[in-house]
Amino acid sequence: MNTAAFSRYRAEWFRDTGTARRDVLAGIVVALALIPEAIGFSVIAGVDPKVGLYASFSIAVITALVGGRPGMISAATAAIAVLVLPLIRDHGVEYLFAATILMGVIQIAAGFLRLDLLMQYVSRSVVTGFVNALAILIFIAQLPQLTNVTWVTYAMVAGGLAIIYLFPRLTRAVPSPLVAIVILTIASIYGGLKVNTVGDMGQLPSSVPFFFIPDVPLTFETLRIILPFSLTMAMVGLLESMMTAQIVDDLTDTPSNKQQECKGQGIANFATGFLGGMGGCAMIGQSVINVKSGGSTRLSTMVAGCFLLFLIVVLGPLVSRIPMPSLVAVMIMVSIGTFSWGSIRNLRSHPWQSSVVMLVTVVVVVWTHDLAQGVLAGVILSGLFFASKVKRLFTVESALSADGGIRTYWMAGQVFFASTERFADAFDFKEVGDRVVIDVSAAHFWDISAVGSLDKAILKFRREGTAVEVIGLNAASATMVDRFAVHDKPGADAQLAGH
Repeated sequence: MNTAAFSRYRAEWFRDTGTARRDVLAGIVVALALIPEAIGFSVIAGVDPKVGLYASFSIAVITALVGGRPGMISAATAAIAVLVLPLIRDHGVEYLFAATILMGVIQIAAGFLRLDLLMQYVSRSVVTGFVNALAILIFIAQLPQLTNVTWVTYAMVAGGLAIIYLFPRLTRAVPSPLVAIVILTIASIYGGLKVNTVGDMGQLPSSVPFFFIPDVPLTFETLRIILPFSLTMAMVGLLESMMTAQIVDDLTDTPSNKQQECKGQGIANFATGFLGGMGGCAMIGQSVINVKSGGSTRLSTMVAGCFLLFLIVVLGPLVSRIPMPSLVAVMIMVSIGTFSWGSIRNLRSHPWQSSVVMLVTVVVVVWTHDLAQGVLAGVILSGLFFASKVKRLFTVESALSADGGIRTYWMAGQVFFASTERFADAFDFKEVGDRVVIDVSAAHFWDISAVGSLDKAILKFRREGTAVEVIGLNAASATMVDRFAVHDKPGADAQLAGH
């Protein structure tokens, strides 16, 4: 690492004393919020709570060291937990650890292959839909803690929200979510309030994780079993991490190295498999908590991971008494803060295509509880709308010479698979004439479908006894035509059938 790179890396850890204090306090808030989440995700996956807790500790610490987005929180997530349930059910938890290791290897390879660049094809409407869907899912995830409970739970949640939103008016030196958790915990313990606690979610581990090699046969059969799961986990994890990184970029107005984040996620998951943890990725909820609480550097992520381990191993008995309503209040705050309320007002003013993409992304994510499916649906729909829009930009004009012998067609716009039908429909092949000139000076041929449509037009005119001249091809289009066109090659009629 050269001097400039080292200076940038150091700045991502520590800027000044005030920043460091905010990062430490933000990390503590995140650690408290991670505990019930990690336990809940372990329950979803059907494994011991320590699997999710160890994963959250390991992934947070390692991404703090080698990730590409300072201030972003990565840990065990529901998106990964739901994917591995069949693997654990059919083959056991040791295969989960092996699949997590392979997941890490795939993500590291994805980083070197620059798959992070695929984010360029995710539109702003998809990102907005992703954010809104996440906000809704975060709120829905709190509902089990708000059903079949006493009025005390609702009162504590309301009190927690009041503290979270009103305390910053007094001071911002301490994150208001941390104040809410501390005050409500004290009130619960000393007031003897009957509410659900962290301990009700599952038993906390009492020892630190240790390195071990998963007890699975080192055979191709094992690879055959875990590879489909590892591939899916790797892709979903990278997709969610890249989307979350983009959101944190926007929240903090700072850039991130998404290629490095791919590699960092891979390294974290690779190591976590050897520590008895499940796979994970970036968490938008905890990342928003971190940013809203003042966390902006790698230090906040490191503190979140280390303090999480300290809480569960050293302060386990105390942590188990934290009332769940206090954490529900924090997550509701995250849900409200995450949702893009402006997107509702923009439904009328934005192009209808953008609004449809955003709404479809939200609906698919909320309906399936699968972020990857929602984003994929949004990206495909965005692509279809874009292709349709570009297709309409293609125009054709024509004119007949004074003597009626030459018809000239002027093509303008983009010729590709979606506009080839309009290209073909522009010609009148039955018109009697000696010569046709196709002027494409203002057009561009993008793919073999475009070249194929030009071939068909030329050959149809020739069959009618009309000479054809194509003029104005730009350099890139001419290269495409020279390489793939068949109208100027022997046996053109036969070749066209398979074009």
